[in-house]
Amino acid sequence: MFALAIWERDNQRLFLARDRLGVKPLYLSRNGERLRFASTLPALLKGGDIDPMIDPVALNHYLNFHAVVPAPRTLLANVQKLEPGTWMRIDRHGEVERQTWWQLHYGPNPDERELDLEGWTTRVLDATRDAVAIRQRAAVDVGVLLSGGVDSSLLVGLLREVGVDDLSTFSIGFEDAGGERGDEFQYSDLIARHYGTRHHKLRIAESEIIDQLPAAFRAMSEPMVSHDCIAFYLLSREVAKHCKGVQSGQGADELFAGYHWYPQVDGAEDAFGAYRAAFFDRSHDEYRDTVQAPWLLETDAAGDFVREHFARPGAPDAVDKALRLDSTVMLVDDPVKRVD
Repeated sequence: MFALAIWERDNQRLFLARDRLGVKPLYLSRNGERLRFASTLPALLKGGDIDPMIDPVALNHYLNFHAVVPAPRTLLANVQKLEPGTWMRIDRHGEVERQTWWQLHYGPNPDERELDLEGWTTRVLDATRDAVAIRQRAAVDVGVLLSGGVDSSLLVGLLREVGVDDLSTFSIGFEDAGGERGDEFQYSDLIARHYGTRHHKLRIAESEIIDQLPAAFRAMSEPMVSHDCIAFYLLSREVAKHCKGVQSGQGADELFAGYHWYPQVDGAEDAFGAYRAAFFDRSHDEYRDTVQAPWLLETDAAGDFVREHFARPGAPDAVDKALRLDSTVMLVDDPVKRVD
């Protein structure tokens, strides 16, 4: 994972690039005289010469597409973000060259067409084991955000398997409310005991949530609406006392079809209609009733974006269209951005 900038001194050119899935952010602001770039949007605004005007198209995405504003847009009209898997080169005259250097392809490779369930199971496990091992090689302290669910529990087991002995795990819980339990400690405790991890349980009082909301807002590069933003902020604050970095199960649902809308989309004749009904936050009519005239679009910009994405070649099945969109767009600008 990376976002990088290289100044080519002899050619007087700047080279910018972002990793394949956009784990690391790269924000840009450009006018006729200068280009500014940073890993957070607030850092760009510190320059003082950027008009923080809202982009109506981005606002339409934000209010409809579950707060996802796909690159290159941000909520601000004068700030962009470099797309995942993309590089950009700009010279001292302002001439820009841009290219997407990686895309996620769907459908089986030739050597996968005859695989049965056992063959697929072996390949997925081998690939997941390699991914976990690669990401812990440089780590001095290894930790896992452990909810006790399938994804994070699998990470703990695989890290143990690849030889991590002194493993820290972290869980967060809140006060019970409305008859619902506010933590999943009963599940995370089972995994922590089974693998003998150094387990840290963080229970957050309601008063602390309210007190820490402003700090959580300040930590965001872009506005986010998920209820677990404050949970990740507080959990990260605790983790930082023990580990430089942790692995988590973020992204598993987008890759392994864990969300509730995939069965609704799977096999649908109208893949876009099924996805929109299951995932979007509101209808276009409700959006029109919500937004004031200066920022109102008559077109369904977010819906048009998803429709166009679904129409691209390479993902023939309806559920593959949804998985491709979620893995390359929604994952980048919702869970990944939130955890970063």
